[in-house]
Amino acid sequence: MSIAALRALIAEKFPSAIPAAQRTVLPVATGIPVLDRALPNGGFPLGKLTACEPLGGATAILRAACAATIDAGDRAAWIDGALTTAGAFWTEGPLLVRPRGDRQAVAAADLLLRCGGFRLVVLAGVALADADTVRLVRAAHEGGGAFVALTAQANMAALRLEVRIDAEAWQWREDPFGGMAAARDVQLHADIRSLGWNRRVRFALPVASHELRLALDPGLVDRRGKPGASKSGNQRSRRRVNPV
Repeated sequence: MSIAALRALIAEKFPSAIPAAQRTVLPVATGIPVLDRALPNGGFPLGKLTACEPLGGATAILRAACAATIDAGDRAAWIDGALTTAGAFWTEGPLLVRPRGDRQAVAAADLLLRCGGFRLVVLAGVALADADTVRLVRAAHEGGGAFVALTAQANMAALRLEVRIDAEAWQWREDPFGGMAAARDVQLHADIRSLGWNRRVRFALPVASHELRLALDPGLVDRRGKPGASKSGNQRSRRRVNPV
């Protein structure tokens, strides 16, 4: 029996044994309707690399894509190569992997992509060498899931996405005295390029405020996502506004 015939037999007799990413040819939607309409076929392509240049707002878009993937009943994974990710979003969000260095991050991405059990794998905070890119593109093709790297140097990307924050288009909530109390939403610009495809779209994303602590207690994480990183005698609280 040929390999193709064996795969067809497995798919017919044991459909749950087929990786979730291979059960559908639909791309991975971001959950942002305006952006999905501008992407080829409505989302990130399966079995291929999407390069998302981190120019501002890219993380928010990929977090939305992870959330949409999970809401659809599939699995998503986020590899945090820079160890900067923290917050309640990750408690019930995608599988969060914190590697020790770029080599471990690439190995983790290879494993998650090749296993076929994740419909979306995001790799952030890692500078990909050419050999790494080839390795991970092959893994994505074998596993059938969508692979998105936050990088500007992916030479084998089937889709390129550049996102920028419009610094002049923040919308603010006012305090009782008419001052700017907190950001409400922000406008993003996205340039999308693929073979035979060139789109530009503008859309708004809501903004959430996150308390980012310098933690004295080893059980708490600081603003870098590391437990007990602050050893100074004073515990402080900082507030940053991020688009989500």
